Amino acid sequence: MNKEKLKQLQESLPFLHREELRLLCERHALSIRGSKPQVLQRILYFVETGKEREEKKIPSVLRIQKGAAPSLHLQSLMLYGGYKNDLKTRLFFKKIIGEYFHFTAFGIDWLRQRWLAGQPPTYQEFAQMWESEFKKGQQQKPAPKKEWAYICFTQQFLKMNPKATRQELLAAWHQERERHKKMIFGLL
Repeated sequence: MNKEKLKQLQESLPFLHREELRLLCERHALSIRGSKPQVLQRILYFVETGKEREEKKIPSVLRIQKGAAPSLHLQSLMLYGGYKNDLKTRLFFKKIIGEYFHFTAFGIDWLRQRWLAGQPPTYQEFAQMWESEFKKGQQQKPAPKKEWAYICFTQQFLKMNPKATRQELLAAWHQERERHKKMIFGLL
């Protein structure tokens, strides 16, 4: 596949729903496991190389034991499976960071990178990173990730059409999504 078509594919894949990604993966005997960004990367890697990408796995020693509750203490390690988007965890972080704490994609991405590198952070390290990134975001709001196609499309559409109704937005989204879907299934 030439570079132009590969770039088109990179831009269009995030517009697919999980079920459509599953169909593509089945068609090429690829695993559908993992998050949407992982599946997108797996498909792109396959298109570029003709091979299935070997996925890095979080070592079992860095995973919380089944049924165990995470130890919410500043010096405790944050293990995979222990970082929960629940009230108890939220209250813990609000206590050490402040009332402005909320669960974020950049926090989850940072944790995943640390786990894959075999370096789980402590809750203290996570809090420091989160606060630092939050302050940066206050100065300059980060752009949504490319895999968040709906959010990116919505922001751009409303910027160009500030008086658009919800129905107009949804119609434009469905039309755009179908265009990308048709292109992808035509290429692959």
